[in-house]
Amino acid sequence: MPLLKLSHINKYYHVGDTVTKAQDDVSVEFRKQEFVAILGPSGSGKTTMLNIIGGLDRYDSGDLLIKGKSTKNFKDSEWDAYRNNSVGFIFQSYNLISHLSIMENVEMGMTLSGVPAAQKKKQATDALIRVGLKDQMYKQPNQLSGGQMQRVAIARAIANDPEILLADEPTGALDSETSDEIMQLIRDLSKDRLVIMVTHNPDLANKYADRIINFADGQIQNDSNPFEEEQKQSDFSLNNTKMSYWTALKLSYTNIRTKKGRTFLTVFASSIGIISIAVVLALSNGFQKQVDQTQSNALSTMPVTVSPTSNDPSAMSSSSSGSSDNSNNKAAKNNQVLAEKSAEDKAQHTNKITTDYLDYLNKMPKKDAKNIAVSYGTGMNLLREVNGKYKPVTFSTNDPDSSSTSARAAMSASTGMNGSVYPVERNGKQSFLRTYYKVLSGSYPTKSTDIVLVVDKDNTVNINALKNLGFNVKEGQKYNYKDLVGTKIKVVANDDYYTKLPTGNYVSGTDYSKMAAKANTKTLTVKGILRVKKSGNSDGILTNGIAYSANLTKDVLNANKDSKVVAAQKKSDNNVMTGQKMDKAARSAILTTLGGDSTPTNIQIYPTKFKQKDKVLSYLDKYNQGKSKSNKVVYTDLASTISSMTGGIMDAITYVLVAFAGISLITSMIMISIITYTSVLERTKEIGVLKALGARKKDITRVFDAETFILGFGAGVFGIVVAWALTFPINAILENVTGLAGVAVLNPTQAVILVIVSTVLTMLGGHIPARMAAKKDAAVALRAE
Repeated sequence: MPLLKLSHINKYYHVGDTVTKAQDDVSVEFRKQEFVAILGPSGSGKTTMLNIIGGLDRYDSGDLLIKGKSTKNFKDSEWDAYRNNSVGFIFQSYNLISHLSIMENVEMGMTLSGVPAAQKKKQATDALIRVGLKDQMYKQPNQLSGGQMQRVAIARAIANDPEILLADEPTGALDSETSDEIMQLIRDLSKDRLVIMVTHNPDLANKYADRIINFADGQIQNDSNPFEEEQKQSDFSLNNTKMSYWTALKLSYTNIRTKKGRTFLTVFASSIGIISIAVVLALSNGFQKQVDQTQSNALSTMPVTVSPTSNDPSAMSSSSSGSSDNSNNKAAKNNQVLAEKSAEDKAQHTNKITTDYLDYLNKMPKKDAKNIAVSYGTGMNLLREVNGKYKPVTFSTNDPDSSSTSARAAMSASTGMNGSVYPVERNGKQSFLRTYYKVLSGSYPTKSTDIVLVVDKDNTVNINALKNLGFNVKEGQKYNYKDLVGTKIKVVANDDYYTKLPTGNYVSGTDYSKMAAKANTKTLTVKGILRVKKSGNSDGILTNGIAYSANLTKDVLNANKDSKVVAAQKKSDNNVMTGQKMDKAARSAILTTLGGDSTPTNIQIYPTKFKQKDKVLSYLDKYNQGKSKSNKVVYTDLASTISSMTGGIMDAITYVLVAFAGISLITSMIMISIITYTSVLERTKEIGVLKALGARKKDITRVFDAETFILGFGAGVFGIVVAWALTFPINAILENVTGLAGVAVLNPTQAVILVIVSTVLTMLGGHIPARMAAKKDAAVALRAE
C-alpha cells in the first residue's frame, strides 16, 4: 500500500469565461521512503499538486488517500492535524516568522501539536544541529544568510518528524554552491521519509532525486520510477492541533514588540477615552464626596421627624392638583365664592403613635439609623442651689422678665421644655455629639442625668439660658468654663413637688430644700461645654443653651405618670392647679406636661448616612402599607428637597460627561479594527506559515485576538496610570480655585472596570479582522509578499 495515492485528481481555476486546468485527472502513488522531483514549466500545475498533497489546497474531484484512508470527507480540523502531524514544508522564500527567534520558529509546529516544553526544545535543538546550525540557534532570522535561513526552514519542517517532506523550489533563491549543500541535506532526509520536491532545475533533479515526474498542462507526462510493489497497509491516525492562549499571546507580543513606535501611538490613542472617563469619574467621586458631606451635615439638622400632628404630602399634592376645580369653575361662572379648607388644613394629619409603632421603630436596622430620639412632653420640676438656697429654674431661653413670677410658678411643671434634646444611640453609645460637637471643657455625657451647655461658634451663650438657670448675669459678662461645668440641678418628682390643698387643687410646694433632699429627686450635672466642630455641621439642631438626652424625658415621664396630680387631672375636666375649665385640647396639653400622657411629642430619626435616608423612609412607608388613612403615621422629611435636587445632579453630569468621553472609546474601537486589519495584511505570509504548520482557523483568530487583547489591556492600564497622574495637578488647581482639597479621587474598582472595558471593546473591534485572517486561503497567503 503506497503512503500517498492521488486518484483522478482534478483542480480547475475559473477566471471569467476562462478555465485553467491546474490538475487534470492526475493519478500517482508515492512510496513511504523516496526522493521525488517534479519537473515542469511554470503554470504546469506542479505547485498546485504539492499544495493538494500538503492539504493547503483542496481538489475539486477525485481522491487523495493517505495510507489508504480517503480524504474526501476530511474536515478543516483534520486537514490541520494532517499538516501538523504528517507534513513538513520547505519554501523557496523560507517563510520564517521574523519576530520569532530561530529556536521559536523551529518549535512552532511542535507548539501547535502540544509537545511538552522540554521535549520540544530537545527536538528543535536536534533538528538545528542536523542542518548544521548549532551555533546560530538562538539568533534572529535577520542575522542569518539565505542558506542559513533555508536550513532553519528545513529544521522547522523536520522537527516534528513528519512522514512527508514537501519542498517548493527550495534552492530557487540560493547560489549554486549553497544549493548543492541544501540538496545534499534534503537527500539525506529522504532516507527515512517521503520527500517530494518541485523544481525548475533538471540538473539538480537528476543529480539528487530517486524519481523524476515530468508535469505539463496539469498532467503527468512521464514518471521515471512509478510505484509498483505492494506494501503492508499501516494505520493512519491524527492528533488534533491546538494553539494555547499563552502561545497566541507570545506570538502577538513578539510581533508588537518589533513595532514599538506604532504600538505606543496605538495604545496612547486608544487610551484617550479611558483617560477622559477615568478623570470624569475621579472628579465625580470627589465632588460626590463633597456633596455627600454637605448633605450629611445638612441631615444632622434635618432628621426624619414624626410628630403627633403632621402634614400628609400625598394629601397636600392631591389637594393642590385641583380636586375641586370643577366646583371652582362652576362658582366662577355663577358669580359665586366657594368656601373651602386650605390645602394645608386638608393635609393636616393626626398620627397615632402607639407602642406598636415604637416597637416597629426599634426594629429598624441599626446600620441605617443608629440614632432615634424619642422625646416626651413631660415637664421637669427643676431646682438649683443659689447662694445656699434652692430656687426653681428652667432650661428655657425665653426672657425671664417677660412673664410674672406667679405665672411661672403656676406653670412650673413646664420648666425645662425649652432645652435642646440630643439623640443617643440605640445601643446606649454617644456618637451624635462626638461626631458633630467638640468638648471645650468637661466631657461628653454618658448617662441620662448628664446635661451639656451648647455655645455657638463664637463661644457665646444665650443670656436668658444662664438667667433661667439662676445665674446673676449681665449682658457682656464672661464666665470661665469651670464656673459652669459641674453645675448641679435637681429634678423633683411630682409627688414631692406638688401639694394638694383642702379645695382639691394642687400647688407647687415652697420648701425647695426639702424637695431637693427627697429620695426620688434626681441630680442633673452640666457635664461639659460643647461647640459645633465645623461651621455648618449640625447648626441649629441643638440650640444655644442647655441640651439633654431624650432618655431624660422618658425617665421623668416614668417617674411622674402615676403621680397623684396626674391621677387627679385625668379625672377632672378643670385644671387641677388653677381650677379653670379646659377644652379637650387644653386638657390633653396639661396632662402631657404633667407626665400623664406617654405619647411621644417628637420622634427624630437620624439616618447613619445621607444615602441611608431612602432606606429609612422605605422602612417607615412599609408600616403604612395596608392601613387605613387614619391609622397611618406620616413623617416629615425636611431633607427631601436637598436629596431630590442634589441626589441626581452629580449622576446626571457624570453620565453626560462619560457619554461624551465614551465616543472616543468607540473611535478607539474603530481605530483598533483598522490597525488589526493592517496587521492582518502585514502578517499574511505568517498566517500561511501557521496554517502550513497545522494551525486551525480558531488558532489564527486567537493570534489576532491576543494582539488586540494586549493593545486593549495596555491602553486601559496606560489610561488609568495617566488619569491617576492627572489627579495631582487637577487637585492642586481645584484647591487653588475652589479651596476644596483632594477632590479628584480615582476609585480602584472603577479603574479595574475601565481596564476591562478597554480590553473588551478593543477585542470586539479587532475580532472581525481576526476572523478575516482565519479565513484566508493558506496557499494564497504563502504567495503574499
